[in-house]
Amino acid sequence: MEESLAKVRHDRSKKDYPGLKLDDDEYVELALKRAKICLSMIWIGLFVGLGVVLLAFLLVLLGQSKIDARGRDFLFILLFALLAATLLIWILALKIYNGNRLFVTNKHVIQMIMISPVSTSVNIIDLFSIEDASFKQENLMQKMFNYGTLRLSTVGDETTYTFPYSDVTSDQLKIATQLITKAKKITLSKEAKRVQAAA
Repeated sequence: MEESLAKVRHDRSKKDYPGLKLDDDEYVELALKRAKICLSMIWIGLFVGLGVVLLAFLLVLLGQSKIDARGRDFLFILLFALLAATLLIWILALKIYNGNRLFVTNKHVIQMIMISPVSTSVNIIDLFSIEDASFKQENLMQKMFNYGTLRLSTVGDETTYTFPYSDVTSDQLKIATQLITKAKKITLSKEAKRVQAAA
């Protein structure tokens, strides 16, 4: 029964997250994005940029009697280029926002970080190697808009993986911690059986 449920969850995860390379018995428990405040800032940036371009168009139209035809054409080309740049920056910002994801499966943490469209990295961390999971808010802005940094510290090499600008809830952190504990128990149980079989 539990095996068939795991297969159903695996199939669902493959369908929902086609870009993830999951093991045959692996499925996604948590899927985290950057905080919604980041998305809000992208949209605010778009509206401010469009507002500036619109205002500049109006100023050019109102003052066109003082500008010759060649100067007016140059200003319109410049404004269209500014409009195109604003839209391009908005599209790239959305792509980067959606490219930053953190998945917690029943076996791994998969961290996808995109700094720019050409600079991406993927970290895959075994759950049993994670020593500690914590969520930290460091300033008033983070408290007001309910975002912070998720930290995952590993055993052995003592690497800390961070996922900044995330809005992890206490329930999600609890689920992640429970999955880490469960993975450790399963690993210890397998080790114990291996030792018994070897003895």
